[in-house]
Amino acid sequence: MKPLDALGELLDQQVLVRLKNGMEIRGILKAFDIHINLVLENAEFQDADLEKKFKKLFLRGDMILFVC
Repeated sequence: MKPLDALGELLDQQVLVRLKNGMEIRGILKAFDIHINLVLENAEFQDADLEKKFKKLFLRGDMILFVC
């Protein structure tokens, strides 16, 4: 299995994405490309005292540590 095949199996499912800056974002994986740029729907993240929600969110692949 190739890395992009693994992401393809996660399409339309809830995923957890950790970014290099330590943020963790949850959302439904709707699209990705060969650079691991991701589009999430109904994305949300929580900080110590802040919670943000996004209808659609684009994450740049070079900021991503992992997707699960």
